[in-house]
This record gives sequence, C-alpha cells and structure tokens, in this order.
Amino acid sequence: MHYWLLQNSITIALLLVLAASAWQLSRRETWRIAAREIRHNRLALASFAILALYGGIAVLDSVGWRRPVINPETGDVARHTQTGAVVYDQGASALDALLKPIRGMREKTYSAPFSDRQFSAVTDIGPDGRAQRVRPPLNHPRRHLMGTDRVGMDVFYQGLKSIRTGMIIGLLTTLLAVPFAILFGVCAGYFGGWLDDAAQYLCAVLSSIPTVLFIAAFMIIFGQGLPQLCLAMGIASWTGLYRLLRGETLRLRDADFVQAATATGVPVWRILSRHIVPNLLHIVLITTVLRFSSEVLAEAALTYLGIGVGADTMSWGSMINDARTELTRDPVIWWKLTTAFAFMIGLVLPANIFADAVRDALDPRLRTQ
Repeated sequence: MHYWLLQNSITIALLLVLAASAWQLSRRETWRIAAREIRHNRLALASFAILALYGGIAVLDSVGWRRPVINPETGDVARHTQTGAVVYDQGASALDALLKPIRGMREKTYSAPFSDRQFSAVTDIGPDGRAQRVRPPLNHPRRHLMGTDRVGMDVFYQGLKSIRTGMIIGLLTTLLAVPFAILFGVCAGYFGGWLDDAAQYLCAVLSSIPTVLFIAAFMIIFGQGLPQLCLAMGIASWTGLYRLLRGETLRLRDADFVQAATATGVPVWRILSRHIVPNLLHIVLITTVLRFSSEVLAEAALTYLGIGVGADTMSWGSMINDARTELTRDPVIWWKLTTAFAFMIGLVLPANIFADAVRDALDPRLRTQ
C-alpha cells in the first residue's frame, strides 16, 4: 500500500515542479518570445502534442491504487493468517483500468497482427482419424492490433505500458543529472581556483570510466531495477552538461552586467541566482530535451545487454530483448520488435524536433517574428 502512495506522491510532485517551472519561465520576456516562435512552427506544435500524449499515458500509468482482497466464501476482507494485516492485491493503475478490454484479450501463444488464427500450427486429429497440422482460431479474432507474444499477451498493450518506463528513464535521469551539472558548472566557472580544479578532476575521473561498465558495476552492487538504473545513468551523464555550463559561466563572469553587480556590492548568491543561472537556462533546456532522447535509447540498449530494468518491468528494451529469439524462427515473428521500435521512434523523433525548435526560438539570429 505504501508503494502506491509513494508513487502517486512522486508523480504529483513532479507535475507540480513542471508546472511551477513553466510558470516561472513564462514571466521572462525571452521565453515568451520563444513561445511565440514555437507556436508559429506547426511541426514543433505537432511534436509537442505527441510528447504531451506520451506524457499523459505515463501519468495515467503512474497513478494507481491497491484494493483489499475479498474472501469469496465469507465476503469479508482477507487478512494475513499470522499478522492479521489486510491482504491487498497487486494493484492497478489508471491506465490499466482504461486498457482493461485489451489486457483481458489473452490467447494461448503467438498471433500475427489482425489475425483470426493462431500463428503456430498444432497437431490435431481430423474427422478421418488422421493427424494433421492446423492453426486453431483465436479467442479474440482480428482484435490484436500488433499481435500477441509467446504467452498470448497483447503486444500493443505492452508497448503502451512501456511508455511509463521510457518517460521515467528520460525525465528522472535528466532531473538527477541537471542539478549536479548546474551546481558544479556554475561554481567552478564563477569561483575558479581550487573549486574549479576539484570539479575538473571529478569530471575527468567519471569521464574516463566507460559508461556501460560503470552502470553494470552499479547494478551489480545495488541490484537491478528502474530506480537503480535511473540513478546510475544520472551519475554517469552529467559531465557533458557540466562542461558547457562551466564554459558559459566563465564568459558571463566577465560580462559588463555581472561586473557592475559585483562593483555595487550585490551578494554572490544573488548574482548567481539573478544573473548567471537565468542566462544558462536555454542551454539547460536544450541539453535536457536532447539528453531525454538519448537516455530513452540508452535504456533499450542496456536492457538488451542484460543490465537494464528488471524482468518484472515492462520496457521497450525488454521487448527488443525478447524479440532476439523470435527473429530466428521460421517464419520470423517480427511484430514485437516492430512495435517497440515504433513506440521508441514515436517518442524520440518528436523530442528531437521539439528540441531543435526550442534552440532556434532561443537564438535571436534565427528568429522570424
């Protein structure tokens, strides 16, 4: 029960943080101009709509509940025999409730998209008493948009359920990496000295470790799961943004408005929060969106290598990993791999297009309005 309460609380907190960030950015003239530029870009608006759709599905799959198990004989709430605690079911999300018709369409084994018969033939005794190979009819003919897998589960349902994993990997990993990059990049670039040397040394050490080996070692030590993967990828991926922010902070430190603020006695924390960090947000935003795409693709690659999310978590990487053996069959079972790639491209491509539009809108030399 506590797991679902924690998950719902984290989801609501992330939505509030995103809403507060959007409201704060809307108060700045630069971002209002950029928003007007994006609204005139139809491709960017379409990409944003697709991203919003993916985000809505992820939110629906992140808000869930657990219900007490009812004893079918007595009608009372089931309780643990030793502790007397109430027994709850495995839980369901709002997305599970919406997709209940699809989730309930189970078959015995593989079936092709929109097929009315099972993909694999079985041996049956015909009317003449002779054995023959036949393809049995499906329980739900022509209702599986992307077919079913080895255990008869709808593949399209698995693709939709994997959206939450992809969004969590992209967002949570980015949210873990960005604060480190901002903190070390701004402090190292503004103060310099031993602080800059220490940050540079730490960045050099992390950059010298192969990312795959670092994540593999982290997962072996702390266990395999979605939170551990996000934390490992966040630790390993903040160095690139750190270098960008450090270099830009070095440039801003010598700007006239920063020098004027320093000469008039403005406190350092106010200079950093009012003059340095706001002028770095465009770099942070563009890098964040681009990093989001790369992290989604990295999850698929890491899960394919066996160091990604656990087997109990639906993800596009798990679907691609399962499709390895299916591609060696004759005839080839192609729809699970195709579904995973289609959902991944549907998320990564709009994210890249939207990132390019944001970059162009924030560049005064490329503005058209």
